[in-house]
Amino acid sequence: MLTPDLLHNSFTVFVKAKPELIDINIKCRVPACGCFSLGSSHTSCAWAAATATATTSLGDPFSPETSSAGVKNFGEQNKAIQHSCVSASLTSPVVSLNANRPSGLKLQQAVSCHGRLCLTLWQYCTDKDGSVKGVVVTRTAMLAHCRTLTSACNYTEGEVAVCVLDFKREVGLWHSMLCSVFNGMHVIFIPYSVMKVNPASWMHMITRFKASIAVVKSRDLHWGLLATKDHKDVSLQSLRLLLVADGANPWSLSSCDQFLAVFQSKGLRPDAICPCASSPEALTVSVRRTDEVGEICVAGAAMGDQYWGLQGMTNTTFRVQPLLPDNTPISDSSSFVRTGLLGFLGPGGLVFVCGSRDGLMTVTGRKHNTDDIIATVLAVEPMKFIYRGRIAVFSHRVLRDERICVIAEQRPDCSEEESFQWMSRVLQAVDSIHQVGIYCLALVPPNHLPKTPLGGIHLSETRKKFLEGSLHPANVLMCPHTCVTNLPKPREVHHDVGPASVMVGNLVQGNRLASAQGREMGLMDNDDGMRRHPQFIADILKWRASTTENHEILTLLNSKGQVATSLTCAQLHKKAERVGCLLLEKGHINTGDHVALIYPPGVDLIAAFYGCLYVGAVPVTIRPPHPQNLQSTVNTVRTVVDVSKSSIILSTLSVIKLLKSKEEKFDSGKKWPPILDTDDLPKKRLPSIYKAPTPEMIAYLDFSVSTTGMLAGIKMSHGAATSLCLSMKVACELYPSRVVALCLDPYCGLGLALWVLSSIYSGHQSILIPPGEVEVNPSLWLSAVSQYKVRDTFCSYGVMELCTKGLGSSIALLKQRGVNLACVRTCVVVAEERPRVQLTNSFSKLFSGLGLSPRAVSTSFGCRVNVAVCLQGASSPDPTTVFVDLRSLRHDRVTLVERGAPHSICIMESGKLLPGVKVVIANPDTKGQCSDSNLGEIWVQCSHNASGYFTVYGDDGTSNDHFSAQLVTGNTGETYARTGYLGFLRRTESVQADGELHDAVFVVGALDETVILRGMRYHPIDIEMTVMRCHKKISECAVFNWTNLLVVVVELDGAEYEALDLVPLITSSVLEEHQIIVGVIVVVDPGVVPINSRGEKQRMHLRDGFLADQLDPIYVAYNM
Repeated sequence: MLTPDLLHNSFTVFVKAKPELIDINIKCRVPACGCFSLGSSHTSCAWAAATATATTSLGDPFSPETSSAGVKNFGEQNKAIQHSCVSASLTSPVVSLNANRPSGLKLQQAVSCHGRLCLTLWQYCTDKDGSVKGVVVTRTAMLAHCRTLTSACNYTEGEVAVCVLDFKREVGLWHSMLCSVFNGMHVIFIPYSVMKVNPASWMHMITRFKASIAVVKSRDLHWGLLATKDHKDVSLQSLRLLLVADGANPWSLSSCDQFLAVFQSKGLRPDAICPCASSPEALTVSVRRTDEVGEICVAGAAMGDQYWGLQGMTNTTFRVQPLLPDNTPISDSSSFVRTGLLGFLGPGGLVFVCGSRDGLMTVTGRKHNTDDIIATVLAVEPMKFIYRGRIAVFSHRVLRDERICVIAEQRPDCSEEESFQWMSRVLQAVDSIHQVGIYCLALVPPNHLPKTPLGGIHLSETRKKFLEGSLHPANVLMCPHTCVTNLPKPREVHHDVGPASVMVGNLVQGNRLASAQGREMGLMDNDDGMRRHPQFIADILKWRASTTENHEILTLLNSKGQVATSLTCAQLHKKAERVGCLLLEKGHINTGDHVALIYPPGVDLIAAFYGCLYVGAVPVTIRPPHPQNLQSTVNTVRTVVDVSKSSIILSTLSVIKLLKSKEEKFDSGKKWPPILDTDDLPKKRLPSIYKAPTPEMIAYLDFSVSTTGMLAGIKMSHGAATSLCLSMKVACELYPSRVVALCLDPYCGLGLALWVLSSIYSGHQSILIPPGEVEVNPSLWLSAVSQYKVRDTFCSYGVMELCTKGLGSSIALLKQRGVNLACVRTCVVVAEERPRVQLTNSFSKLFSGLGLSPRAVSTSFGCRVNVAVCLQGASSPDPTTVFVDLRSLRHDRVTLVERGAPHSICIMESGKLLPGVKVVIANPDTKGQCSDSNLGEIWVQCSHNASGYFTVYGDDGTSNDHFSAQLVTGNTGETYARTGYLGFLRRTESVQADGELHDAVFVVGALDETVILRGMRYHPIDIEMTVMRCHKKISECAVFNWTNLLVVVVELDGAEYEALDLVPLITSSVLEEHQIIVGVIVVVDPGVVPINSRGEKQRMHLRDGFLADQLDPIYVAYNM
């Protein structure tokens, strides 16, 4: 049988004052674990005064006499502290800890529960991160607390109570379950599902059963006020205690005031409203809101005992000993329990509380309470903008500081303009009242925030959804520019240090100057037939047609893996002659005229190329227009035709129809040059084949759209073309018996040289696989490599990515078909950018199950001035990788770090230097030679450098600077071509075929693409990799600079309602990893980011589309 005996204990209250603790030593007899305070500003002080009177007079604090006396004695002070939050005194020792003094706690050894009273129950609690803990309560503590609550609330047998709280934890558990059994009370529980349908149902139950006690939250008071239609039948005369469980929240006081103003006419007594707050660890504690001081700790019998199964956390919460300024414990006899409530102790044993530990946010060294922020936001006009007052506030750590995030439900009928006006007012209000900036303010649709079982906001789940990008807000406003104040200092470049001083410093330190050279390349080829005299590429085709006429040199595959066309040396020679006859007869071509070759990838393009060389014309290979994007692609074709000064166009009938179709219109009214159809060639032989008089004569023009969006055409001489083929033959060991598979576009750069030149020079068979066919059949390329037992294959990043994504789940099926990649010796990715380490590693790992050796996959490097600087050879050392500190790259420095180091990125070697190639690293501004492992521009010197840019007006000033650059320091007597790419050299321990130590070339990025912000240099690929990791629905992204703002364009591979999820994630990730603020975030549909034939992003073309408002974005976010 439970007996509600009162426990009266003496206690000591310690008041935290500056600069030392003052021992007041107030002795009194009051209930064991706390009383309750009123919520209205006009009645709260009456209860506080009553409690103070009870403390000094040793009377019953809940007797009517004491209460009235307290009102009289405290009337004058009531006016001064109407807006303060004053709590009742506690019988147990109470201490307020200084939150800024971490040494203020002394942990005591845990006491084994075996020697204590047996455990009775445990209730769960959650941390701010959502983790769940069980608080164990002993039988003694449970009985003590029930007696305390019975005395404090005057519970008697037979009373009727109405409860709308969760009866399994905290206030609902203690008052509606345990105390009701303890006293024999009748409790009516109203489920949350009923409250949603009828918010006034709890008041109807009070009226119907004449209940004297109600246990609610301030939310229920607010909902009851809104149910105006149900007010007429409500009578609250029987109610003597209205317990408001969330009295610690600032807005609960206003809810109590409003509720009292409306229902006082229905019989509600002002002294019946009692806001309170509870702590799972210290059970029930009265709270009042005031200035922040520290965390309240309580010692007594009616306390929680431990966290179930968490001994370490138990010691730091239930076994603490506050320390005095001299580091001596306050009490040696008892330990304290941390309540998680923040406040301080006032005169007369009053406890002042301002919030909870879980709601504390430390921003820029200042502490803020989430409840205070919520109260401020709710007070912003219009008052009813937030749907049912549903709002969540939490902090998110970004860039070494906490950032405040506010998530609220907007009312259903508000427009986007109204939302942003309200958000602007919220930012101003929070800044003026709290002197802190909001990092992210997001609005979600009504009833969209995650809910607890009883309908409250699930804060930890809301935070989790926000951070993982699954919250789906309707409006987002990011303010990193205003609230992020700890960015790194802008970089200051000192120009007073010249290149000579830098070189002297390197020499003094013993640093080797950055210079590397490929193996020597003889002037003559080893082939007996080609050793007699120097040959040009057209002469070599004629020679092979006469000596190995039946040797199959070209094989074109279709999407089904079948041979679409194959040509021998003699067949290719004859077809090229017929193209030459067509140019002479119908085109009336002259030596040196430029001819545009607009063909799909195939043997027709190669035959037309050599047909032009046979008659002395200069071929210009151009990608044909795409039928699905005719207007823009035809414009590109027309631009190349005009810039290259092509006098004749060669093409097939299908492409000619596209060029002349009705969809193709030009504002300028220009007509195409004469177009010749090579589907119908004359059956004649050329009387003679043109032979260039000197190696310096132009063989062909190579036009390409760079990643910066610039159309650049280079001039390749006959000597450079032959030298390039010889260098690749020596490096890759290409002979007539070899079979090479090519899966890349044949229109520019190294792809053009491999398709059109290399097999003719070396005599090996080329398996031609158009990348467009791989889009139809992703397994086409790898199946062909396996079928033809290919040892050397070349591809683009686009093809590699297509195979990685399209064949990830088909490895077992490919095995069943007999696909075996063990024959592959080298798989080279042709590119003009930094190697994509993640993609190449994923490709190697994925297809290792088919026998692909991870050593086989490598990359090449080329650029406009030299299409093939580096290329992984057959006998070259394995590609090396290094890890570089990302922060040092921003300052144009290279700092090598260990794998896994913070802020490190992996950079892979861009192949090996081709034979005959020499590179140096130079400062792009001063042109001084850099030392080893120093970042600078890569300069190249070799015989297959381009002759120069093809310029329309003949202005070669820029060309001379790029193709005839000389060092200011170092070897100043030699001439180099500037690649426009930043990189560095590093000597490795690997040994080359000639016995020398290997010098690895590492490409960092294009100089023209770098983003300069705050004086620091950022490489777009690093920021884009960060953005790609933000969210699984980001399929592609690109960044560029616009008016000193960083613009991020992301492709959303998902529904449009997911677009706004990306904005906070992108902003926070870039800020955390790169310490820069994203100015604009543009969310677009897939396929908007332009990518060239090599799989490289055309960022400047994208920038032009953004400025011209041509992207048709899903959403554009401008960060404030």
